[in-house]
Amino acid sequence: MSAPTPAQLAQADRRHMALCLRLARRAARLGETPIGAVLVDAAGRVLAAHGNRAISHTDPTAHAEMLVLRQAAAAMGNYRLVGSTLYVSLEPCPMCAGAIVWARVRRVVYGAADPKAGALGSALDLSRQPGLNHRPIVEGGLLAEESAALLREFFQSRRGKAKASPLHGET
Repeated sequence: MSAPTPAQLAQADRRHMALCLRLARRAARLGETPIGAVLVDAAGRVLAAHGNRAISHTDPTAHAEMLVLRQAAAAMGNYRLVGSTLYVSLEPCPMCAGAIVWARVRRVVYGAADPKAGALGSALDLSRQPGLNHRPIVEGGLLAEESAALLREFFQSRRGKAKASPLHGET
């Protein structure tokens, strides 16, 4: 079997990121921060797909990336996910970036950059720290506008609800 062409890779990347965005929309409908993640193996088969669930699971580690890494590792019977590609609608945070490195994910493709907490190049870059034994390939900006719009709309709607409800004893 021959290696995929750049055009085939680009098409697969867009398809997997579109799935991330669908998962992010579903997370938003559940009141979760709209972030979706998909992990595929070297052949492009989906191993795991999730949206954020930190609120519904009352678990600060239930980010979409962490959930797909856990699910795929359990399915594979190995925490090392060598050869895999992780797609995520927002640049991973430090916790998720650390898990990506430890899981030995080969490649990360993200949508929107996160200048406040992005840990794969924006605010900091955990994947390039000296002494780490693995450095994933990182590509950002795929369907970034769509991802950023989802996040913007979600947080604007949350701010609107907060303003409409009384807080701290206000009536």
